[in-house]
Amino acid sequence: MDILTSLRISFFGFLVVFVTLALIFLCIKILSAVIRIFDRGAGMTHDHNDVKQPDIAGQNLPGNNQNEMGSDMGYGELKLYGVDEKTAAMIMAIVSDESQIPLSELRFKSIKLLDN
Repeated sequence: MDILTSLRISFFGFLVVFVTLALIFLCIKILSAVIRIFDRGAGMTHDHNDVKQPDIAGQNLPGNNQNEMGSDMGYGELKLYGVDEKTAAMIMAIVSDESQIPLSELRFKSIKLLDN
């Protein structure tokens, strides 16, 4: 086998690999778009006029670990300013109840006591 034939075979091999990778990439993009559409239809029934879901989750409070809550809770850090942990837990429970968003889907960054 001469050098030209070897280069042709190598080029064809590389072409097959890159086309396969491009097809996999395309399939992943299509699949993620389909999953996103189904997620919006199934779980996201909020009106556009409603307040958007807060980017908050209760963390680092007593009783808030993976064994008790069952999900991947416990990541991040919650900063409390003038509020004890018991009051912060009550506030998080009220926010979850009023917004109809499960506590496991909320992420609290900080809770601060405001003066009147």
